[in-house]
Amino acid sequence: MTDALIVIDVQNDFCPGGALAVDGGDEIVPGINRLIRDFPIRVFTQDWHPAGHSSFASSHPGKAPLEMVDMDYGPQVLWPDHCVQGTDGAALHEDLMTDPADLILRKGFRPEIDSYSAFFENDHRTSTGLEGYLRSRGATRLTYVGLATDFCVGWSAMDATRLGFAVTVRLDLCRAIDADGSLDTALAGMSDAGVTLIG
Repeated sequence: MTDALIVIDVQNDFCPGGALAVDGGDEIVPGINRLIRDFPIRVFTQDWHPAGHSSFASSHPGKAPLEMVDMDYGPQVLWPDHCVQGTDGAALHEDLMTDPADLILRKGFRPEIDSYSAFFENDHRTSTGLEGYLRSRGATRLTYVGLATDFCVGWSAMDATRLGFAVTVRLDLCRAIDADGSLDTALAGMSDAGVTLIG
């Protein structure tokens, strides 16, 4: 079987000092760098929102970050403006070894829909193209690291199991937002989906 490492959204805005900082988000970078060369396939993802994205609280008058709204595709958490295309906040962390990446996949670029999963937009139907890429490379086992455990990592891992991949999440190389119990919910969801959680 062919193994792929999927590095999720290790971007400045998700690290300390960023617009949507995850506690300890930068602490995982050295461990990811040590792991990268152990895998024959290496994919990095990058949140890549246009200004005024529909998932931003600033696009909904009277709403605050972490409030929920109903979108055409279902419930959506509203976020601070983050990972806006071309900004320093959207850049991958400067200490992350990006040269070994075979693919850097940008997601969340459609103004009207958010994208947590590396495989699908939040409507669970619109594909990012990642599945086709991994199939063409012969990947069957995926290992996830990155940010954040309870959103983009978790959704990506659960989608991967539904698509038939064998999936492991390295919790020691992830960090969570953990808003209103979101981490426990994500961990339970991943376990129920058959994701192997280690670290």
